[in-house]
Amino acid sequence: MERADRIRIAILGAGRIAGTMAETLRDMKEKDERYCCYAVAARDKERAERFADTYGFLKAYGSYEEMLSDENVDLVYIATPHSHHYSHIKLCLEHGKHVLCEKAFTVNAGQAREVLAMAEEKHLLLAEAIWTRYMPMRNTINEVLASGVIGKPFMLTANLCYRITHKERIVRPELAGGALLDVGIYPLNFAVMAFGADISDIESSVQLLETGVDAQETITIKYRDGRMASLTASAYGVSDRKGMIYGEEGFLEVENINNPQSVTVYDKDYRAVKTIMCPPQVSGYEYEVLSCLDAIEAGKTECPEMPHAEIIRMMEFMDRIRGQWGLVYPCE
Repeated sequence: MERADRIRIAILGAGRIAGTMAETLRDMKEKDERYCCYAVAARDKERAERFADTYGFLKAYGSYEEMLSDENVDLVYIATPHSHHYSHIKLCLEHGKHVLCEKAFTVNAGQAREVLAMAEEKHLLLAEAIWTRYMPMRNTINEVLASGVIGKPFMLTANLCYRITHKERIVRPELAGGALLDVGIYPLNFAVMAFGADISDIESSVQLLETGVDAQETITIKYRDGRMASLTASAYGVSDRKGMIYGEEGFLEVENINNPQSVTVYDKDYRAVKTIMCPPQVSGYEYEVLSCLDAIEAGKTECPEMPHAEIIRMMEFMDRIRGQWGLVYPCE
């Protein structure tokens, strides 16, 4: 029997990423007893029941509205396509639920502003599940840069490419598909986490799919202090996923910007002088969950790792990039 004082977590959607979160929640329970895996909702009741049985959730619902009407649900993790985030966030907030929504948070900054204002008005937590923002390795990277070991940084490069054009959610405009919102968001966040957001200009080039969404792009960011970032994202195939930060006295290599596994420091003679490994983790998703639990217990409406102002800022950057391509989604 679950304790009545535990935060009851529900998952809206029962796809692949929902499964990863469910596995994480199940495996985290031995280390954190503040929550319970309470409910899941899918458009198909049988699918929801299979999901609940597989991952140990107490209840299964065949409708999102039915699950959200359950007064015992406290925190909802939204794991639906990008195109539905806005409406599903609103639905959760209207039912008085705290929300952790998968990236990309919404389709555009206007949608983000609206639901964030709604959450603040209702005094409910609303957070974006951009997991790299919450990971300990984020602070590790910033600490290495602040130490001055590579000198003054002047250039950053980052890439993330996966072969995902066979996925419906990637190629369909009505699902707000494309590489930018799905994988391009990670190099963009990597740059902002490392170099900040005092940006003077953003330039980009794109290759579109026949459906009209972006298949791959390059993004160049210019900072007011002279630094630059060169970013690459693609849905066509695999890349090394590395992040590189170049300084006057050496450079820093991050292995896998989508879930940093190590940070290696090289001196000006190209010798590796230090490697910091990622601490043991359940999946990497646990950090965003822990931040949400802390925020709810503290009565906060946002998580410090990804505050509301930063959610809006990142959506504005992606709006600006899509504007250069003339890419508008049907739901806008």
